[in-house]
Amino acid sequence: MPGVGPEDVVLGPDGRLVAGVADGSVLSIDPSSGDVRELVNTGGRPLGLHADPDGTILICDFERGLLQLNPDGTLEVLVGELDGEPIPFASNVVRDVDGTIYFSSSSSRYSLAEYMGDLLEHSRTGRLFRRDPSGTVETLLDGLVFANGVVLAPDRSCVVVAETGGYRVARYWLSGPKAGTHDYLIENLPGFPDNMSLGSDGLVWITLPTSRNPLLDRLLPLPGILRRVVWALPEWMRPKPARTVWVMGVDFAGNVVHDLQTEGTNFAMVTGVVEQDGVLYLGSLVEPAVGVTRVPQPS
Repeated sequence: MPGVGPEDVVLGPDGRLVAGVADGSVLSIDPSSGDVRELVNTGGRPLGLHADPDGTILICDFERGLLQLNPDGTLEVLVGELDGEPIPFASNVVRDVDGTIYFSSSSSRYSLAEYMGDLLEHSRTGRLFRRDPSGTVETLLDGLVFANGVVLAPDRSCVVVAETGGYRVARYWLSGPKAGTHDYLIENLPGFPDNMSLGSDGLVWITLPTSRNPLLDRLLPLPGILRRVVWALPEWMRPKPARTVWVMGVDFAGNVVHDLQTEGTNFAMVTGVVEQDGVLYLGSLVEPAVGVTRVPQPS
């Protein structure tokens, strides 16, 4: 594909994949023929995406905030700042059928290139936002440990957000007796959860770009200032992510239905996933391609 780092990948209503790459391009990809077309260049770095049934695409851009690509090709900024400050590190997004948008901000202290610094320090500056159809934005959750993928439950009872540095998926209740409170869909994951999506199978598909690192686990209980010492080390001395291809399918009761992992020989660091009729399309922060595989069928 003409670009590197399709960090997230979604399916459009026309059956084509949509992915954003490092040079700012948002690409449309035919999964059958491999045909690639550029839809727009944001002028920043597109990360998490959402595709509406009418072809509208929401884009979390690291540099520009929450953007919307309209079917006529126009690009607009939906949320560029909050309380007079730029939205930092817009990460992932989903839109409800009523027009409400839920999106995450990973960190207010570190850039995309320095994301490992936040994972080391645990700055807890991640947030989950809600933008109502009138344009009003409110913070639903703050203090998140590198907020990432966002998924809305099919019954709209809750929205879940990955906490990459917390090895867990937080759940904010939208309705019912727990409305306005939060708990966790799943905790103590074996890797770092990144982008997530709702599959056609009704599962929350979670990417795990790499497994947990023993050094980071040992550093976790220490004060942030000590963990920052590791970030100050030369790059060759810092912990390196293990190369793997890894996604999990979890139901809304927190049960792991699929745990799919293989060695990252030719493709690794999976940060985006979409499931459709048993086919998995995988994005990656570092690869120049989108991966394709199938969900194993019971024997």
